[in-house]
Amino acid sequence: MKPITLQFNHNSPTPLYIQLYRYLKDEINCGNMNAGEKLPSLRRLSRDLSISITTTELAYNQLLVEGYVTSKPQSGYYVASIAGHFSDEKAHTNISYDFTTYTFEDSAYKYDLSCFDFNKWKKCMSRVLNEYSHLLLFESDPQGEAALRFEVSKYVYTSRGVIAAPDQIVIGAGTQQLTSHLCRIMRKMNIGHVATEDPGYLPVQNIFRDHGMSITKIPVVSDGIMIEKLPTNIPAAVYVSPSNQFPTGSVMPIGKRYRLLEWADENDSFILEDDYDSELRYFGKPVPALQGLDKNARVVYLGSFSSTLFPAIKISYMVLPKEMVEIFDAIKSDYTQTCSKTEQLTLALFMEDGLYYTNIKKLRNLYSQKLQTALAAFSKYGKGFTTPTNTNSGINIILKVRTRKDPGQLSAMAKTIGLNVLPAASLTDQDTAALIFYYNQIPLDELESSIEEMIRLWSA
Repeated sequence: MKPITLQFNHNSPTPLYIQLYRYLKDEINCGNMNAGEKLPSLRRLSRDLSISITTTELAYNQLLVEGYVTSKPQSGYYVASIAGHFSDEKAHTNISYDFTTYTFEDSAYKYDLSCFDFNKWKKCMSRVLNEYSHLLLFESDPQGEAALRFEVSKYVYTSRGVIAAPDQIVIGAGTQQLTSHLCRIMRKMNIGHVATEDPGYLPVQNIFRDHGMSITKIPVVSDGIMIEKLPTNIPAAVYVSPSNQFPTGSVMPIGKRYRLLEWADENDSFILEDDYDSELRYFGKPVPALQGLDKNARVVYLGSFSSTLFPAIKISYMVLPKEMVEIFDAIKSDYTQTCSKTEQLTLALFMEDGLYYTNIKKLRNLYSQKLQTALAAFSKYGKGFTTPTNTNSGINIILKVRTRKDPGQLSAMAKTIGLNVLPAASLTDQDTAALIFYYNQIPLDELESSIEEMIRLWSA
């Protein structure tokens, strides 16, 4: 048995089990793993790669569903005999790539082009290339382009009640990268302890862990994190999503928000407020951000454009308290900006022209219709079999299914008909059989029939 060596990319949005699955599939396809060869046991591989057994099992199950491996009771997993293996010689005979047939594994999902007006985006990008091309001959500001930080400062105030000067804003390629910056800042402040929500968003927790932070998991109830269980008498930070908690969807009421601010003040600690998807709320108005209530500079505000523009844009931002701004100013020259300067300037123009706000309004209306259609379809075709959780917000539904099939199998089966359904265990630290169903990607007129087909496939 050959040793399996894989360096996971913890900054990637791709779940760890998918990274492992792809690695093993490639090893099998290129002949590095031969038919009949036994794979390491779940426990051994999870120990060798420092990942959970659940992550390893999801990867193996995906390979099992697709026929790359077989399972023998009381024995383990073995590489299957596969016809048409790729050889290195054959794989490198083509000198150029035929972009007319451009596909990749995760593009097999249905998509809805009505979610975003790419023509308007293209016009803004053309302005950057035609009128500001000279700016592209220089690297981007490590903190983010000044024009974009200015537009973000205006927008978060009017839409979320966040009070921020442009020099408090840091632009980065995703929340995980910004969280890495936060860890470096907190280390300079002698903060080595982070409290996280339980259940909570696993990819960000991995960043804290990789930076050597000690982590305390705090239970989440119907109105948010249990403040009475937060650490006291030590400087710490708490990572929370008070306006749309993942995966429960709980919203923290105003009284509890003030209690959380009091905890931060009394314990010389900070609140890391993740406001992901909070703009996409379909019942009442979006809940104002916690940061706007902060009078003592104890809140770091984190936001993202990936759900409100398109996922490939990978532009996120954070608003730092003044104390943290000074520390970041001292260390930012050690790091380069990972966001495309062209896309940053395009987004700045897109926001300046009011197009971003128009797009948000359109998405709220469209996704609200999709959510209601999806819930009605699950009730109509899956009553007693599927149980969806309605949070009146975001771009997905947490789904429980009464079946003996595991989440990895259900996810793979949904993908065969173009639906993006992920095991919740891949994104949250909760040991759960729940699934995350992304209804936003499916065209409205195909949504009901797609859910009907998925339920029929799962229940067969």
